[in-house]
Order: sequence, then C-alpha cells, then structure tokens
Amino acid sequence: MTVKLPPLRDVIARYGLQAEKSLGQNFLLDGQLLDRIAAIPGRLQDTPVYEVGPGPGGLTRALLKAGALVTVVERDRRCIPALNELEAAHPGQLRIIEGDALSIPLEDILPDGGAIVSNLPYNVGSALLVKWLTEQSWPPRWSSLTLMFQREVADRIVAGAGTDAFGRLSVLAQWRAKARIALAVHRSAFTPPPKVMSAVVNIVPTEQPEGVNIAGLEAITAAAFGQRRKMLRQSLKSLPRALEALEAAGIAADRRPETLAIEEFVALARAYCCLTGSVTTGLG
Repeated sequence: MTVKLPPLRDVIARYGLQAEKSLGQNFLLDGQLLDRIAAIPGRLQDTPVYEVGPGPGGLTRALLKAGALVTVVERDRRCIPALNELEAAHPGQLRIIEGDALSIPLEDILPDGGAIVSNLPYNVGSALLVKWLTEQSWPPRWSSLTLMFQREVADRIVAGAGTDAFGRLSVLAQWRAKARIALAVHRSAFTPPPKVMSAVVNIVPTEQPEGVNIAGLEAITAAAFGQRRKMLRQSLKSLPRALEALEAAGIAADRRPETLAIEEFVALARAYCCLTGSVTTGLG
C-alpha cells in the first residue's frame, strides 16, 4: 500500500531544492500536466521506464502512478532524499541511481528494454537524444522516447525538408523513427519559468532502411550540415568519396542540404556506404 505523499512544493521547500541553472533544471509541479506527459507513450503498467534528471520527482510520481517500473538517474545529490521518499512509498517500483546519464550505458538502465520518459535538463538534452538515436543495433533498446525540450529544439527534431529548422538532428530523428510534437508546454508551467517555451516530443522506432548504417549517415549529415549555407559539392568535398556518392544517388551537386528529403539523405548515405564498403547489410 502506497503512502500519501506531500505536495511537491512542500518537498522542494523542505529540502531547499531551488532549481540550479548550472544543471539545466526547471521543475514541473502541475500534477495534471505531469499525468498527461506520462500518458503519451501509452500503457506503462509493469513497463520498465528510464527517467533522466527527475529533480524532486514530479514526473516520477506520475510514472509511478501509471504503474511503471521506474529507474531514475540524478546527478544532483540534493534531490536524492526527496526521491528516497518516493522509493519508500512505492516499494519495488523505483530504482535510484546517482550519476551522470551521459556516462551510463543504456543497457545498465534498461537491460530488457523499455521506454524513456524525461523532462530533460536543458543543458544535456540534445546530447542525450543524439546518443539514443545513434545506437548501432536497431530496433533500439528503447521502445519509445517521450522527452521535454526547449521548443526550438523540438521543432528541429520534427522539422521537414525545406524549412529553416531542418538539419542534422531532423535526419537522425526521422530516418529510422517517427517523431512528433505530442504536447506544447508553456513556460509558466515551470518553477522557475524558463525564458523559452517547451514541448514534449515522442519518437517511436521504425524499420531501418537496408544498405546504410548510422556511421555512414552521420558522416554524410555532419559534412553536409557543417556548411549548410553552401552547395553540396562544396560541403561534401572534404569527405572522401562523398561526391561520388552524390552522383551515384542522382542528387544534383548544386543543391543545399536543407532541401534534401529524408529519403534522399538515406539514398546518399546508402551510396556512400556502398562506395566505402562500410556496410554490407541493413542491420547497421
């Protein structure tokens, strides 16, 4: 039987948990909003869920209420006592790890797979997303990503070709997964309110295209968007055999990277992998 928990504001006050800007912290306290976020990935009853940067445990509460088996990674040790309260209230349902999520292998957190649901600290959000999107094995260990970002970053993740927001992050998120903005979150929902709006992005893996791996795609997108204002013939010339791949894929060399559709980047990466011998199957 679970213990009735005190309001989050009381927990924050008791442990002196003012959000630290250096840690990219902004706390969500609205229980209804947190429940909506926890509902985005679907039914979580008895599902392993990984949460990064839980802080005082607002989203953690919602995930536990949904029946998830939650593992949290928190580097701010001030928050550990508040999380211990949640662990005591939900025996066997919450595991707490103090550490840096960027340095912890995902297999240590989700050995048998599961969902990732987090209000990510702003200062490491993009780095963690790229880490999870660039797993060599596919389908990945995670069944879905439900992540809070600054709205500008969220827009980049879901952006389509030809838009100002389209870039390397868009390609990495969409070439073998479906990405959507599931929920817009106003800055006033946070304590303290950040200067920007936020949004929750939901990403679900799909089948990986054959004949191309993540290493080849990363090489192509890094070179192309490294000089995004230039034509592909210029931005790709520093990558050996990339211009040959461009010709083999039938893509005009005078185009700029933001004009290529996701499918064209896949075709270009496939040609590059074939020319460089970096992939022989669609398994990555």
